[in-house]
Amino acid sequence: MDERLEDLRSLKNPKARIKILKGHFATSNSHINTYIDMSTVKVRHNNCRETAKVLANEYVTSTTVDTIVCLEDTESIGTFMAEQLADMNMMSLSKGNNISIVTPEYLPSGQMIFRDNKQRMVENQQVLLLAASITTGKSVKKAIDTVLYYGGHVCGICSIFSSINRIHGIEVKTIFTSKDLPDYRAYPPEACPMCREGKRLEAIVNSFGYSKL
Repeated sequence: MDERLEDLRSLKNPKARIKILKGHFATSNSHINTYIDMSTVKVRHNNCRETAKVLANEYVTSTTVDTIVCLEDTESIGTFMAEQLADMNMMSLSKGNNISIVTPEYLPSGQMIFRDNKQRMVENQQVLLLAASITTGKSVKKAIDTVLYYGGHVCGICSIFSSINRIHGIEVKTIFTSKDLPDYRAYPPEACPMCREGKRLEAIVNSFGYSKL
């Protein structure tokens, strides 16, 4: 697998880099022809910090942020984003805020919840949603509904990669888009052309990574 991975660096900041692998893969919601490996930007602190700078710049002067809800193991990036947004030396609307970094819990049914001790970090707060990759938007829509249920206000959506521009009328701020991966495609499993052509699924992929079949 590693030999086939190709580097893709952001023009905004080359340290915000991901790796891509062409093939036939299954996510929980779709079949995709390109696996995006985000291990570097999620777990290496220098790359996390530089990725966070790019995303935080989208909100510094335009949006007040009280809480960052981190999806898909993006807590490290979210923490660095909070540091950037709350920096007392920057002209930020969130300057001086003690920004909460919150990860929702998933019940076996798939329902997303916040336990009682974390609900105060969502209720009446300006909540920024941070995802790793957005393809269909289903997970982010669920997160929006959950934040609204607990009385929060969704002030923004950001991700490392997104193939869609808006979710529930909110613009998705992202580092990589479909323009950076022009051949990227996501299909409903029942309408996957690769399956119709008899191409075998190579792996199951999710926020944790890649599991070869």
